[in-house]
Amino acid sequence: MSAHSMSSLTKTDCFIEGHWVPTEARFTVTNPATGDVIAEVADADEDLTQRAINSAEDALHSWSRKSARERAELLRKWYNSMIDNKQALAELMSAEQGKPVPEAAGEVEYGASFVDWFAGEAERMDGDILPVVDNSKRVLVMKQPVGVCAAITPWNFPNAMITRKIAPALAAGCTIVVKPPQLTPLSSLALAQLASEVGIPDGVINLIPTTDAKTVGKTLATSDKVRKLSFTGSTGVGKVLMQQCSENVKKISLELGGNAPFIVFDDADVDSAAEQLMACKFRNGGQTCIAANRILVHESLKDDFVNAITQKVKALRVGPGDKEGVDLGPLIDTDAVDKVQRLVLAAKSDGATIETGGHVLSDLGDLFYAPTVVSGVTEDMEINNEEIFGPVVAISTFETEEEAIEKANNTPFGLASYFAAKDTARIFRVSEALEYGMVGVNTGGISHAYNPFGGIKESGVGREGSKYGLDEYLEIKTITLGGLG
Repeated sequence: MSAHSMSSLTKTDCFIEGHWVPTEARFTVTNPATGDVIAEVADADEDLTQRAINSAEDALHSWSRKSARERAELLRKWYNSMIDNKQALAELMSAEQGKPVPEAAGEVEYGASFVDWFAGEAERMDGDILPVVDNSKRVLVMKQPVGVCAAITPWNFPNAMITRKIAPALAAGCTIVVKPPQLTPLSSLALAQLASEVGIPDGVINLIPTTDAKTVGKTLATSDKVRKLSFTGSTGVGKVLMQQCSENVKKISLELGGNAPFIVFDDADVDSAAEQLMACKFRNGGQTCIAANRILVHESLKDDFVNAITQKVKALRVGPGDKEGVDLGPLIDTDAVDKVQRLVLAAKSDGATIETGGHVLSDLGDLFYAPTVVSGVTEDMEINNEEIFGPVVAISTFETEEEAIEKANNTPFGLASYFAAKDTARIFRVSEALEYGMVGVNTGGISHAYNPFGGIKESGVGREGSKYGLDEYLEIKTITLGGLG
């Protein structure tokens, strides 16, 4: 099978029952770097959502009856197709989402890694035979697919957020209905095309792009045919979906908002800490749920760290994602730019210092924001308490380890956290004290297919990726056999 071009992978209809289903109503997808319209995409309604659910239900029996090896082989074919089409997928993602093409290609590899990982996990769904007191009985523990699943994904990682949900569902023997993001639906539709080409059966994967997220989301959450819902997005929407899923006690995974701290202790290597902060702050222009949001620096290192990070930030190159040598593309829309600018200017008004940046790069376009460093941030500032979701480093200081931990934990969120330190005892002590589902110690890279990804508190429930991620799509059945004595 020859590799696709970007244009041949640009699909614009709903994908239901293995077919492309057009709609009379359409919505536009635009390039955030230029404002140009890329495509007119099908706008699914409640009826089409129900049709997609029925499609997944019809396909469930035959898909779940396939052997683990058969499902794994199809997932590996899908993985190989993603890698073979990496360039076209990256160009499409850059066009609809804005990130530089090389970074988009990295996301394609990252997204594909979940398909590869769960292809392996499909063949490791082990049950148990439990020891029992009564010798006339044996107890078997069996794992079975939960059933029809639904997924709602965000715009910032339009490839990886899809594969991270579809791959474990399919590996477990489930079928799935996906509502991709309105802003970036094309990457997910391209993945559906590749899945169909490699032989994943009709109805196993269904995609329904829409502008009516509220109605479609409620239909998925309240349907008694859907037994599991996975959502990545805001905490507010997650709470609504959680309430709706309670109507029929649906299994649910939520990966919600964050307010990640990055602590630089007095025994840290300043240059290394600055490098790791760059890695976990500026990916996708800071538009990630695990991006460092509050930078807490020991008072003794403040000047050195501010200088080190400012020099690195000044070196970042901003421009359209398809331009060679670009590090950061545009933000996703005007709301994102307005929020970042509001937080930065409010911090300045409240006494913080803008070390570099702090403005829109209007010569490039309305959605390009200068990489920014703000120092002198205090706990009462908005920028310290809201998720920035942009290319802004907000630095505050602390004096003691206890103070740093207290400040880091002073948020209702608990997704990702980071710190830089050398002392071994401190590393264990702080890792255990931080109230977060994920902790990065002397590294900004914490997300891999083999790592459990997810948060605590108001950052969600459940885990994606890793061996634990498959359990989210399985039910455990206990079978007691009597009369064996």
